[in-house]
Amino acid sequence: MLMDMFYSATEGILKHRRRFHFHEAMLEINERMHKIWKNQVEEKSSQSGISSWIMNLPFDTKVKEWLAAEERYKQEVQMKNILPAVADKFLVDRRADQRGASILCFDEIQTVDVFAVVALSGIVSRLLSTGTVLVATSNRAPKDLNQDGMQWEIFLNFISKLEQHCDNVLIGSEIDYRRLVSKRPIDQVHYFWPLDSITLEEFEKMWCEVTNQFGGRITSNTIPVMFGRTLEVCESCNGVARFTFDYLCGRPVGAADYIAVANNYHTIFISDIPVMSMRIRDKARRFITLIDELYNHHCCLFCSAAASIDDLFQGTEEGTLFDLESFQFETEIEGGKLRRNVLAEGNVGSGGAPAGIISMLSGQEEIFAFRRAVSRLIEMQTPSYLEGVHYLHPSFQNQYQKSENDHACNLQSQPSS
Repeated sequence: MLMDMFYSATEGILKHRRRFHFHEAMLEINERMHKIWKNQVEEKSSQSGISSWIMNLPFDTKVKEWLAAEERYKQEVQMKNILPAVADKFLVDRRADQRGASILCFDEIQTVDVFAVVALSGIVSRLLSTGTVLVATSNRAPKDLNQDGMQWEIFLNFISKLEQHCDNVLIGSEIDYRRLVSKRPIDQVHYFWPLDSITLEEFEKMWCEVTNQFGGRITSNTIPVMFGRTLEVCESCNGVARFTFDYLCGRPVGAADYIAVANNYHTIFISDIPVMSMRIRDKARRFITLIDELYNHHCCLFCSAAASIDDLFQGTEEGTLFDLESFQFETEIEGGKLRRNVLAEGNVGSGGAPAGIISMLSGQEEIFAFRRAVSRLIEMQTPSYLEGVHYLHPSFQNQYQKSENDHACNLQSQPSS
């Protein structure tokens, strides 16, 4: 809410400003890095031809070796400067005539994997050194972000940069105000439990009621994700979509898919949500990410689940299991070590501590994140949240913007009296 208020207050005052949520930022960084890397690989291929040409020049051998070494050095510098180049895209890109950012608002900074640590460190450090004002939120203090000890030296440099350029403001309370707000009565039930015949019948009635409000014609659809991928939506109706828990959280999908769903549909139905524990840790992690994105895009959510919101996640009663799939977005090799060896040795780079993986093994991070997801699920049932869907969700905002533009065009086209 504070970030919403701050960002809204800068509208019309600051020309260059951008706002990202963690998952969106990581996906954009990943995409930009891929494009830059691809271009540099193509340039490297052409440079190899130049090196061959240099060696065939009628010069002294030492001169030719010096010229070839210069070319290799340029290539190495280019490859090392990928992160600064990506960071510059967050600033003013005058050549592309696009708005960059003199203020970067970053919601929920996290360090969930090695890529996040390295990317955040390189890009945020670059932005801060070029005068960008960073306004960020997080559920942890900066020094507590990296609970797993990943890339410790890089992380410490990142924290040092933050402490040098940013003021830390603690905004904390033992009170979950979302629960207080949720005590207000609501007209519709949005969370249906347990998964018995009566509940399922009520859930089906709600699906029919909502889809009838938007035309009632149920169709299948395919929506674009990113990197050329698509997601099949088997049941949808003019901005309303329906999925099973297993379809969204039981398959190898992630934040990019959830952002695509949240952007394309203002109302989401999710059925058959089970009670989650460390036995299905990968599904729990996806569910947390899914709720994050639906909440961030201000979607209206209807659920059918096996238990109440507070009882959805059972923590670690079933044992401390480690799920390699939680590393699905990391590189296959870190410093020449396979992931399983990194786990066994307790580090993913220089300076990593064996104790760093304790929270990953015990599920502390999932429990911490799931508390936030539970709180958000509660807020998503409240009247104030539901009232905001119709003017805060991207699809409705786009409709309002189009309406305003059409109105402005009509006013301009009217002859003056």
